[in-house]
Amino acid sequence: MSIKIIKKGLSDSIQDNGRYGYQHVGIQPAGYMDFISAWLANKILGNDLNNPVFELHFPTSEFLFKSDYTICITGANFVPVINEKSVELFKPIQVNKNDMLTMLQPIEGRTCYVAIKGELKDYSWLESDSFSKQIILKDQEFIFSENDNTQSYVSNINKILIEDVQKLVFDHNSPIRIIPGPVWPQLTNSSLTGLLKNTFTITSQANRMGFNLMGTKLNLTIENNFLSSAVTRGTLQLLPNGDIIVLMADHQTIGGYANIGQIILVDLPRFAQFKNGQSFHFELTDLENANQLYRNIYEKFQH
Repeated sequence: MSIKIIKKGLSDSIQDNGRYGYQHVGIQPAGYMDFISAWLANKILGNDLNNPVFELHFPTSEFLFKSDYTICITGANFVPVINEKSVELFKPIQVNKNDMLTMLQPIEGRTCYVAIKGELKDYSWLESDSFSKQIILKDQEFIFSENDNTQSYVSNINKILIEDVQKLVFDHNSPIRIIPGPVWPQLTNSSLTGLLKNTFTITSQANRMGFNLMGTKLNLTIENNFLSSAVTRGTLQLLPNGDIIVLMADHQTIGGYANIGQIILVDLPRFAQFKNGQSFHFELTDLENANQLYRNIYEKFQH
């Protein structure tokens, strides 16, 4: 049995941890925009952390369950309802055959995750189930392996982990931490000051490929003309007009714009949940601290 899409959303997809090892031949990694919320949904259900999940952007797809399943919804709060009855986030939810899942309105966050207890079938390509540039379509069906007994894992949910994740992902006041990129030394002194002291805002040009920012115009001490080089999610590219674009999950494999810095991995989920119009500021950190912060959150998921 399967899960059927009865109404297509804006830009929903299936995502897992990503398709790595193929960027040298021009294949994008894709993967979760907010890996921490996706991990949490899988953790609550007892799945492998990197299992594929539905990644939803409002207005979202509507789902018809053609069999009994156990699901979990994390990330953005889009007011989920099953058969027009509100359901909670961050908890296992038992759905029955012919139940319908709908999201009513975006209250908090940008990206919502729906995990299914079990394994997705028939969508793997190059060792990943992540969609790359395609979206979920009306009448598409997804088959997951047989459901099992919810009670075997409900009692093991770590409520402290859930609270920690919510605080980490939906903290809109803390700075977004970055480490310098290869062109950092070529930023003018006034640009360095403006980058770290002034606020930036997410514009309406924001999607899975990248978030354009509005804020202080930045300048280099040399001509902004570079050979294309490898980029990744979180790379801060300086456009010729002085604006910044932050590359996201569907980023290109190489880029020719100046690489001025990199958002650290543990801050990318929070950044990915910013809505259009959200303002924030950057803070400088280093690679050692970035690695330690990632290890800290990863270890919390291992218990």
